[in-house]
Amino acid sequence: MAPKSPQGRQKKSAPGKKKQKPVLPATEEEEPVNMESMGHPEIYPLVLTTKTQEIFNCRVDQDVTDEIPYKLIKKEDIFEDLRNRAAVSDFHPVKKIVQEYPGNEILLVYDKDFKYGLNFYIIGTEEGKENYLNAPEVPEEQEEYKELIPEEIFTYVPPVSKPWVSLGSEKEIEEESVKKSTKQVTYMISRKRSDFGAPVTFSDQNASSVKDAYIECTAYPDKNFTLKQLEKNVAMQAIPQIKDTSTQTKWTYPKNASTQYYAREFSEEEKERVGQSKSLTDFLNNVSTSVEIALQQNEIMNLFIDDWKSLAEEEGTFGDKTDTHLKEYQSFTDLHSQTEKMITCVSWHPTIYGLIAVSVAVRLAFEDRVHFSGKLLLQPSLILFWSFSDPIHPQLMLESPDDIFCFKFCPSDPNIIAGGCINGQVVLWDITAHADRIESTKAGGGGSKKATLKPMFLLEPDSNKEAMYIRHCAVSSIESGHKNIITDIHWLADTFEINRFGFVFENRSEICCQLVTCSADCTICFWDIRPLKTVTPTPTEKKKEETIEIPFDVPATFLHLDLSWKPLTRIKLSKGETNLDHCPTRISLSDEQLLPKISDKMLAQTKVIEMNPYHNLEAGLANLLRPIDDFCTKFFVGTEEGEVMYADWKMEKDPDTGRMMAKKPVSLYSVHDGVVHTVQRSPFYNDIILTVGGWNIAIWKEGVMSGPLLQSCCAAKRYTAGHWSLTRPAVFYIGREDGYVDIWDLLEKTHEPAQSQNICITMITYIKPWTFSAKQQFIAIADYYGTLHILEIPWTLSHPSNNEVSSVNYYFDREVKHLEYVEQRKSIREQEKKEMELETEKKKHKTYQKSKEQMEAELKMEYDSYLELEKTILINLGLLKAPEIVGSHMEMI
Repeated sequence: MAPKSPQGRQKKSAPGKKKQKPVLPATEEEEPVNMESMGHPEIYPLVLTTKTQEIFNCRVDQDVTDEIPYKLIKKEDIFEDLRNRAAVSDFHPVKKIVQEYPGNEILLVYDKDFKYGLNFYIIGTEEGKENYLNAPEVPEEQEEYKELIPEEIFTYVPPVSKPWVSLGSEKEIEEESVKKSTKQVTYMISRKRSDFGAPVTFSDQNASSVKDAYIECTAYPDKNFTLKQLEKNVAMQAIPQIKDTSTQTKWTYPKNASTQYYAREFSEEEKERVGQSKSLTDFLNNVSTSVEIALQQNEIMNLFIDDWKSLAEEEGTFGDKTDTHLKEYQSFTDLHSQTEKMITCVSWHPTIYGLIAVSVAVRLAFEDRVHFSGKLLLQPSLILFWSFSDPIHPQLMLESPDDIFCFKFCPSDPNIIAGGCINGQVVLWDITAHADRIESTKAGGGGSKKATLKPMFLLEPDSNKEAMYIRHCAVSSIESGHKNIITDIHWLADTFEINRFGFVFENRSEICCQLVTCSADCTICFWDIRPLKTVTPTPTEKKKEETIEIPFDVPATFLHLDLSWKPLTRIKLSKGETNLDHCPTRISLSDEQLLPKISDKMLAQTKVIEMNPYHNLEAGLANLLRPIDDFCTKFFVGTEEGEVMYADWKMEKDPDTGRMMAKKPVSLYSVHDGVVHTVQRSPFYNDIILTVGGWNIAIWKEGVMSGPLLQSCCAAKRYTAGHWSLTRPAVFYIGREDGYVDIWDLLEKTHEPAQSQNICITMITYIKPWTFSAKQQFIAIADYYGTLHILEIPWTLSHPSNNEVSSVNYYFDREVKHLEYVEQRKSIREQEKKEMELETEKKKHKTYQKSKEQMEAELKMEYDSYLELEKTILINLGLLKAPEIVGSHMEMI
């Protein structure tokens, strides 16, 4: 027989017994959130709806006001509300605090100014409640004291010296004093006594053939100790002659030294005699003209200019047709795939040269994908790792629950990879255990870049190599994640992190722990790969964990995220006037250019697996982070409708509900006539953004709200991909649906591409350039049929000309001024149009007011014309003669 519930036992208790403490049904309790970060651990914020305020008689501006902002609520009433409404109750987040509260009444306070983020909060301790209710009234005592001061009579009391008593000031001085923070490192080198005086033998060996023969400790710039000296005061004194001497002895510890001495001068008598001499006067008169001419020439022209550099540009600036076209270097195709697939994303490995990863997806429409969903489940969804040394067999194959449409290498550790699926899930892989396999593709043991790329006839692929399938470490919860395909994914930089409201804090762990994704479900989500909070598991949970079997080939790096990973925060880009939302396809963050830069420090970190920081993600979670106030939280977004938005991920309070809501977009432009495929910042200018979508392209400048700096005309074919050049600020590549690549050069043409080149016969899906060395660059171009083309970029398109950075910057500044001028002319024309409309209206409604003299003159003129008409009619009829008519008129007058 099943045990009775605690509620049922309470109803059947005897009337004479003591009333038991109500026990709530056993549910999954959430950890309440307090204000410990603000120094008030006893305060727990709450959101009380209008219905809850009516139930507990705590309505805003009626029951709780500015004068009495608190109310005492009985625990039994809260328990009754929790039993009736369960998880719908507003007190459900603090259910545990209410159960453990020692008193019978809990203090509920109305937070009018949202000091703690919500409209109400409760005080979870009796001491905090007493301190709030019995606050000392200091102002009244001060007023009484001030009234008594004038009545007292001041009497001088001489000071009496007292012995000094320590109040702890020497401790404060000790803490504020400057001390050495660098820990002194001490080394002790020991040797056996029997080894003293033993003979030493030396031998030669090949460092590349013997394992661990040498260890290379390369220098790397440390951003924590990089100081830029802006100004320095140095005292100098002119001396007539300098003499340098040197010897063969090398000084190990050089130091800056200076010597000051006085030059030998004439005496006063000698100076006066030389100044009055005729020879000096003649010399000055002879050379004065030449000196004046030389001084004038120094003012007119620069004597230190290098004329040789001004004669011509660098070699290769103007070459023949073969030097300006992309050259086919290599191509990769998955020959083992049984279905027709296309390439959706391409990414070069950040540290291993000659290794490139691609994600493939089945070429099916949404309806066909639903129809053949049963067959697609039997086929693996992969990310393939290709190497220049083996163009036939992939080095690694990363498995995923569904087709991957975007993925990125982690900037802190390239062995960590994050990807977005078509079903809305985010997947994580850890290939640390297989790092040796992909690093072995480099020819030779020295790891030189030149040994990676060889001619095709020297490559010897291993035909017996088996495909290495790697399972994912963690996948997000399909119920809590995106509801549609993930179109873009980015790692946030390791210099900051955000909370669930979008506020930016410092990142003390110094590793990338957060992601941002956008999806076709009109949302942008931020993810955190660290556990939410370290909670000691109960014995029942330990038993459950023991039953979970982890596959031997899957690392446990992100086991805490698998199937339970939820986004940290979610942003919806609302259109405002309607219930519809914008559908983002690409995003570009302000610090995106810092992510691909992986230093030698990160490369060394990937080789030491046991020191991997991602194996201890719980470290530093309990530390209070310092907020970063002057951080730019705005970013660019491209949508499915061809719109380009400038939005902000930081949330703001809704004045109606008091909840944190996403901000409206700062600006919105409808420039493209199709889906936006590319939103990318320039590698040379952090405020210049390239957008590609539909049948045109556009270049934007962050902070300029009047429109794009450059907008191309409608092309003959639709654009599908784009990317900036990594070495030339004026060049970018655009892929088309007919297999052509348009190469734009802003220094040559700004209204059309400088050249077009055919790469394949189908649509280009992705473009990704890569710098191999200062003399060799490649560009990876993926097509709709699943082939990855590797082309070599010519010297003209990879090497910038003289002052190209400043020239392109001048072009952008000129376009900004042109936009400002156009806006000014628009405002002037609108003002002129309004003035002309006012003038027209005035003319239509204008009325003339006649004076009395004008009216009498008009009447007189009409009467005279009448008399003339009468005279003419009588004469024509022959009734009266002209004199009779005049006489009769005289009689009438």
